[in-house]
Amino acid sequence: MTDTIRVSIFRRKDRELFEMQYRHPVTGQKVRRSTGRRVRRDAERVAAKWEAELREGRYVQLGRIAWSEFRERYENQVLFGLADKTFVKASSVLNVFERTMKPVRLASVTPEVLSAYATSLRRLGRSENTIKGHLAHIGAAMSWAVDQGLIPVVPRMPATKRARSAKVMRGRPLTDREFLLMLRVVRRALLLPGVQIRRDRRRPVVASWRFLLRGLWLSGLRLNEAMGLTWERSCGVSVAELDGDHPMFLVPAEAEKAHEDRVLPMAPEFAEFLREVPVGERTGYVFNPLPRRLRYGKRPTSHHVGTVISRFGESAGVVVDERLGADGETIVKHATAHDLRRSFGERWAHRVMPPVLQQLMRHESIQTTMRYYVGRNAQATSAVLWEAHRLALGATLGATGQSGETESP
Repeated sequence: MTDTIRVSIFRRKDRELFEMQYRHPVTGQKVRRSTGRRVRRDAERVAAKWEAELREGRYVQLGRIAWSEFRERYENQVLFGLADKTFVKASSVLNVFERTMKPVRLASVTPEVLSAYATSLRRLGRSENTIKGHLAHIGAAMSWAVDQGLIPVVPRMPATKRARSAKVMRGRPLTDREFLLMLRVVRRALLLPGVQIRRDRRRPVVASWRFLLRGLWLSGLRLNEAMGLTWERSCGVSVAELDGDHPMFLVPAEAEKAHEDRVLPMAPEFAEFLREVPVGERTGYVFNPLPRRLRYGKRPTSHHVGTVISRFGESAGVVVDERLGADGETIVKHATAHDLRRSFGERWAHRVMPPVLQQLMRHESIQTTMRYYVGRNAQATSAVLWEAHRLALGATLGATGQSGETESP
């Protein structure tokens, strides 16, 4: 049946490169690829080569490739060339998809299967944003499959939307009292049953974790940024000119979410916090939370540290979000390391203008700052407005010598 395949070329008005296509003899759907050529004669040669491969059976029959083979090719040719975090995230999504839907072939990934996958994530209590992110990674893989001629079209993705009552943040800023509660439970949360910490090491272990919590509270750093923070200009996020009048962060591209080398301002309260550390101890990493178990000698990973901090929030009873699961059961979320960052943003949102807050939070877009921190709390904003109005009215009355009381005619 492959001898009936005919590959033709064409060029769209808004494109520079020629494209080639053929109609699959079984499904009747058109399969398109770019020739990568601007000259028609060169494009015809590429199309002729592709047609020969299709007719000789050297090209995988449309949609018949096994999912495992497609997964391996996609990781080797695409994911390995991306940033480490993107690779880990995309691979994790594909792992969850495989365990849940168990696709045998690439052609098994249909709109119905994707819709069922989204439903299963909702039943597990995943947010619409999480579901949207999963579908985006799967959609990217399917788009690559279309570019490679493995499937004719990208399967239609199920619609996702934010519920009207959904919150912008998955957590919330903490109050001063809640943060103090987290500091107080550190010792109790670390000394869990089965965890062996020598008596002479308990104090430095507890102190190292409290030091990290205070640093996250005062700096607004993401957890991975804090764990990569160093005293010298080496790897990770380095503190620059700490002894100057205006300490700064030097953030290399590999440690920055925006993937750019940047010098960023440091919050004064965090600079003062760091200056409390003796000069002789300012070497290596700024934050070194000590391992709790004796057999662990390595520095804990950011993921492990985040898990421990979440345990602090749970031990302190600090609830940052509640929602109903698919089965009607209430799902409770306790404070995490990122909620400490949210607390930093909330405090500074009332002190500085949005562009300054954007730099403090290291947001790539001002829209992110505006959405999450500016105007989020209408009551707090209203209180600031009325206080400013009261002060302005008092100043005006004082300048005119009026008491604010009206005399009867």
